Amino acid sequence: MPDAAIQQVRRFNRLVTRRVGALDQSYLSRGRPLGEARLLFEIGLAGADARSLRAALDLDSGYLSRLLRALSAEGLVEVVRGKGDARVRRVALTATGRAELAAYERLSDELARSILAPLTSPERERLVAAMAEVERLLRAGALVVAREPADSADAVWCLERYFAELARRFDEGFDPGKGAKVGAEAMNPPHGWFFLARLDGRPVGCGGLARLGAEAGEVKRVWTAPDARGLGVARRLVAAIEAQAREAGLATLKLDTNRALKEAQALYRKLGYVETARYNDNPYADHWFEKRL
Repeated sequence: MPDAAIQQVRRFNRLVTRRVGALDQSYLSRGRPLGEARLLFEIGLAGADARSLRAALDLDSGYLSRLLRALSAEGLVEVVRGKGDARVRRVALTATGRAELAAYERLSDELARSILAPLTSPERERLVAAMAEVERLLRAGALVVAREPADSADAVWCLERYFAELARRFDEGFDPGKGAKVGAEAMNPPHGWFFLARLDGRPVGCGGLARLGAEAGEVKRVWTAPDARGLGVARRLVAAIEAQAREAGLATLKLDTNRALKEAQALYRKLGYVETARYNDNPYADHWFEKRL
């Protein structure tokens, strides 16, 4: 990686931390550092469980506990044990905490206006567009794709939403029992493999690989959560599936897709898959593709 790129990232990070006051002991003049203020934002009006907060903010358990104790001592948050599982800690803002969050929201808007105000209208548009692109790329860079059992809780969560989307989008609806019958056992070793994509610790996509024989495999169940689209999730999942196929000694990958999934067809073509003859009896399939590895 070019050193110039590394130095540009470092300059950008220094500028942002200074401009937004990240180093101030009293962030936005509210008497507490950015870490505690950021935690208030993440808890929000709806509240959150400690595990989700830890994943979203990438904090270790000890540091999160210290932040929560500090906010609790100020009377801003309440931490209680979950009703269904005593191991889960639920965090909610108190009335004082909600008022403090509202103050932070107002001051944050003012800070954003102070950054934009000195610029001309075209410059503001350029800056906002650049920020949106940086945000998208940073989120894409935080994406983690890894193998996981196809019957894990998060895998089942993804597959249920994938099937629900197919039911909405297919002209004829969708019934998993009538489609290509590829269950969890077909996407777990030694018959296959399953991959999950996670962003900030939460599942945002999935994809599977099932053996079709000694030298061929089938790409299955590639799906991206709606709020994570545009980040290259499906591309990363397919890349992981292809790497696994090569490691397993497979020479060809096949897949099928429905006519309604135009974006999926476009993606597979971009990734080097070519349309081929029907190879299965999936009643929901209209297009069949393959790729030599």
